[in-house]
Amino acid sequence: MNFTMNENQRMIAEMIRDFGAKEITPFRKEWDDQQYFPIELFKKLGELGLMGVLVPTEYGGSGFGYYEYVTAIVELSKLDPSVGLSMAAHNSLCTGHIMLFGNEEQKKKYLPKLATCEWLGAWGLTEPNTGSDAGNMRTVAKKEGDYYILNGAKNFITHGYSGDVAVVIARTGEVGDSHGMTAFVVEKGTPGFKGGRKEDKLGMRASETAEMIFEDCKVHKSQILGEVGEGFIQSMKILDGGRISIAALSLGIAEGALEASIQYSKERQQFNQPISKFQGISFKLADMATQLEAASLLTFKAADLKNRGEKVTLAGAQAKLYASEIAVSVANEAVQIFGGYGFTKDYPVEKYYRDVKLCTIGEGTSEIQKLVISREVLKK
Repeated sequence: MNFTMNENQRMIAEMIRDFGAKEITPFRKEWDDQQYFPIELFKKLGELGLMGVLVPTEYGGSGFGYYEYVTAIVELSKLDPSVGLSMAAHNSLCTGHIMLFGNEEQKKKYLPKLATCEWLGAWGLTEPNTGSDAGNMRTVAKKEGDYYILNGAKNFITHGYSGDVAVVIARTGEVGDSHGMTAFVVEKGTPGFKGGRKEDKLGMRASETAEMIFEDCKVHKSQILGEVGEGFIQSMKILDGGRISIAALSLGIAEGALEASIQYSKERQQFNQPISKFQGISFKLADMATQLEAASLLTFKAADLKNRGEKVTLAGAQAKLYASEIAVSVANEAVQIFGGYGFTKDYPVEKYYRDVKLCTIGEGTSEIQKLVISREVLKK
């Protein structure tokens, strides 16, 4: 691995910093306070090529690899984790699923619109009563001639209300059968498909999380991704890559919290000297920086494997587990370093502290990551 940023990564990082100073930072508190999903911002990110980072240029995307993708998520998440989360979900889940498992006709139809964010993407696997137990999903798709009739509900779906197109996993076989689920592409406006209640969340408040509801939703068989019965297997492969996204999201939050802590510790005076001079503070910064460096190495290792087309189940789970857990720790220590000010909304570490907890839950909890890791390790 080459540990230095390539030219594309440097260009992306600089572009996001310049863009974010004008379009994100001035508004992030307002978006967070009002739980406002700034869909117009994502249209602008689409114009910059950030909503189709991994999509090949032939389908209107940027055609980059996972190094550039991780860098983009990190830089956006430092500015506002909610923006990083929505950008990652759009890229890795909905767009990624169609890119990996769609036929040529489906790719030509959907990828150009998703890559430019003309259409915003959603991805529906989680349900109210299943969570990590996706094999017992209750959303069903019954075949009627050339169509499938979908009934059920998904929850905790990023862009579940505002998304223009969704990849939805529904049961077409028996409960618990890993080959009994199928992936469908369902467009907004399809009769019987609607967004439901938006969640009122602790953090990531500017990233929309909502239900998707299906009531006798009629979907043509041409909207199936891959083959009937492959939906669950496809989803597990999508989540392997998606966990790299959450690791990158965690890195961005941790980097933002560390940078804010370093700056504050140099400026804040106590007992006639900057608090960075006190060992209690400087040792915290040392631990935070070291944890962040280790998480970055794990994340870019997974990205490197993904770029080379190798299996990333173990590396992705390890990166996601470690990066998300240390990001929570780093954000916690950042609030501690800021003291009382860290508990107010006047400083950014309060928001990092709230936002970061999602990283240990979304796309598989830390406990699920340990299950995945242990299974992979025990195969050896």
